[in-house]
Amino acid sequence: MSFLVLLALLIGFLYLGMPMFAGMLLFAAGVLWWEEGGIGTLGEFVFNHINAPLLVAIPLFMLMAHFMVRGRVVDDLYGAAHTFLRHLPGGLGVATVAACAIFAAVSGSSVATALTIGAVALPQMLKLGYDPRGAYGVVAAGGTLGILIPPSSPMILYGVVSDTSIGALFMAGVFPGILLAAIFALWCMWTEWRREKRIGTAALRPKRASAREMGAALKRSFWALTLPPFVLGGIYFGIFTATEAAGIGALWAAIVAVAIYRQFGWRDLWGGAKDTARTTAMLFMIIIGAGLFGHMLTKLRIPDELVKLVIDYGLGRVAFVGAMMIIIFILGLILESISIILITTPVILPVLKHLGIDPVWYGVLLTINLELALISPPVGLNLIVIKTIAKVPLYEVDRAAVPYILLMFLGMGVIIVFPAIALWLPGTMALGR
Repeated sequence: MSFLVLLALLIGFLYLGMPMFAGMLLFAAGVLWWEEGGIGTLGEFVFNHINAPLLVAIPLFMLMAHFMVRGRVVDDLYGAAHTFLRHLPGGLGVATVAACAIFAAVSGSSVATALTIGAVALPQMLKLGYDPRGAYGVVAAGGTLGILIPPSSPMILYGVVSDTSIGALFMAGVFPGILLAAIFALWCMWTEWRREKRIGTAALRPKRASAREMGAALKRSFWALTLPPFVLGGIYFGIFTATEAAGIGALWAAIVAVAIYRQFGWRDLWGGAKDTARTTAMLFMIIIGAGLFGHMLTKLRIPDELVKLVIDYGLGRVAFVGAMMIIIFILGLILESISIILITTPVILPVLKHLGIDPVWYGVLLTINLELALISPPVGLNLIVIKTIAKVPLYEVDRAAVPYILLMFLGMGVIIVFPAIALWLPGTMALGR
């Protein structure tokens, strides 16, 4: 109950219009001052909280994505996916999901994935007569794969806070990401097949690409396609850690953009570095604020209260995880995903340990739930991105996202029932941080 009261007060504080980091920092500092009579140790806590080598991976993965976008590498990813899949019912939608999945393995950001792939795919989908509602929905939902398929900034944050292997979390997101992508693709195919049958446009579907066309598309996109297996393969086989993978990936992206595509100059290097620095500074301020909030909760013994509550009510693993997923989904309607990770994780870690819940499995479920927040009205960030690209009212994009929200709940349910979907691959890897 104390946690819910504090959370309600924090949300009210944030809705006064303060920036997220300032609201969390001032609220936590005020509560600690009230309880302890001083805040003299907060400076040391803040320094120790962000003095984590693993956090270096976040700006480096962001830099890798900026290099790929500014080097015009992304266009070929969508072009290749469209060439291979255009003959299927809803082929454009399936190609969009495939391109989102591939770019997700580069960017680590759902908003960046929706923005980048959406800017390429949406105009072409609408031009070729694809159902507008279907187009808005598939780009918004496909973009969410950016934080599930590794690399993933939220997974890095969760790993740092929970002291869970980043490499294991990355590998755990691979099969669930593929599962969600397959569910989205099948939905696109089914809905577009029904639409073609209803209006009689199946004959207008593009023909299957010839072997020559496929070969040419693969050749154009080859170097772009080398980056995900290069980064993830190195982590899986224990060649380098997640942090080292971020640095090597950024360097490889720069080499591909400069030496292969030859559309990347000093201005792009400076612009990518500046955008990365701006985003990282904002993100680290949020981490400081949320970390201080978690520190306050620990001082007030809120996690101990939660463990006692679980014991008193006799909740099992599935019941507790289900309850947390509902709570996090509700929080996702009003809070930003990074804040949700940093506010809730310190509280529930003792409960996970008490119930014997694998933190890697929970981290994957948490990430899928955070994906849901990105396409859930009223303030889903991916919905706002699609509205901006398509220049349509927000309610049209909101309606388009509803089927995909239900599909993501379905995917989450499958992973709850079959944890091995997430846990098998990390269990086979040469583990490293």
